[in-house]
Amino acid sequence: MKLGIVNQLNTTEKKAFRLHMIYSSIEGIILGVLALNEYVFIYSLRGSNYQLAFLFQFSMVVFVFLFIFNQFRKRIKNKRKMLLITGLLTRLPLILLFLIPRDEAAMMGQSGWHYLFLFVFLVYFFGNIIIYPAINVLLKTNYRHEHFGKLYSYATSLNKIIILFSTFAYGLLLDADNFAFTWVFPVVGVLGLLSLWVLSEIDYSAVVQHPAALGLKASIKESWLNMLRILKTNKPYRHFEIGFMFYGFSFMISITIINIFFQDALGLNYSSVAFYKNAYNILAIMLLPFFGKLLTHIDPRRFAALTFAALFLYIFFLLMTDYFPSYTVVLGIKIYYMLIFSFLFYGIFAAMMSLLWFIGSAYFCMPEEADDYQSLHLSLTGVRSLFAPLIGVFFYELVGFAGTFMLTLAVLLFAMALMRWSYRKDKLKL
Repeated sequence: MKLGIVNQLNTTEKKAFRLHMIYSSIEGIILGVLALNEYVFIYSLRGSNYQLAFLFQFSMVVFVFLFIFNQFRKRIKNKRKMLLITGLLTRLPLILLFLIPRDEAAMMGQSGWHYLFLFVFLVYFFGNIIIYPAINVLLKTNYRHEHFGKLYSYATSLNKIIILFSTFAYGLLLDADNFAFTWVFPVVGVLGLLSLWVLSEIDYSAVVQHPAALGLKASIKESWLNMLRILKTNKPYRHFEIGFMFYGFSFMISITIINIFFQDALGLNYSSVAFYKNAYNILAIMLLPFFGKLLTHIDPRRFAALTFAALFLYIFFLLMTDYFPSYTVVLGIKIYYMLIFSFLFYGIFAAMMSLLWFIGSAYFCMPEEADDYQSLHLSLTGVRSLFAPLIGVFFYELVGFAGTFMLTLAVLLFAMALMRWSYRKDKLKL
């Protein structure tokens, strides 16, 4: 980070940024492990295609419940205690995965261990409906607007650097011992609790949001009406979310299939998957500061169209790998020539989406509304996850890899067009 920006920060920003960087570092270790989660499930646990779709679905579908929990979360006065209890209830259950037997035969068929794995991660992902809106509003209220994108990008860059090393080390460990995850996940559970303790130390007092106590039915109704009000009155944000619905649908129908593609079509081992993930993370780390500044200066819808274009090219070159599967092997890693181009664009996409998905919605509202807007954004993520991953597996089994990838590309084209149309429409009014 440039020294100039440090000198421009006030006391509140400096404290928040220090804690944000520590939190991002710990989460980098955790996310580096979770980066191989789906591959662990199909490679070591031998889970089925639809079970794999459910595993990814769980990471997103929990956000459907945000419109229920949003009013309850805002009503809680002690935000620090809220985050710590969330950590205890959703991160520590990862310790249960230590019980999984280190025996490949026990994983065959419809093993009960598959369901334990799925249940533990469903619980884990439920914590995010409390954590993600909290991150959004506490950073928006501690960072000034002109520093928001830059500081977030610096913390995200550090996060991705640590993800890089964590993923690489974990991939090597899994190649040496396919069941190393049985003790790695309990460690991750403890680290998850620690990261939330650090996050809870960021000052939350700038925004006082303690709505009057309401019953369950009234709270759900209030959350629902508030979300409808936002979509009805904020047209640019409404277009932004519609575009995101189409992007999210395309992303979710492909993400599960890509993991199957890596195993069944390309025959990648853990080290190879880790290599490609690290390659795109290196590029993302390099680009994040640039895109952090760019997001501060351009409309989020223009930024979104560029982000979707990068994903389009990632999927396109994955499709080309299916038709031109030439590769070379270096130190046991399969390097497919077309995948090099594919992950080049995925690195660009990852850098941009790291910013757009987490803080893009905050650019459409006042600072004190940031958690409401992010809650709505995440709730809509959950809605599309109800059906998109399973549709992806259905299409894959019906038309194969190529047909599913082409469907993804068509939907992404529509999402890009919608974002450009919305931005240009507003620009003509000026």
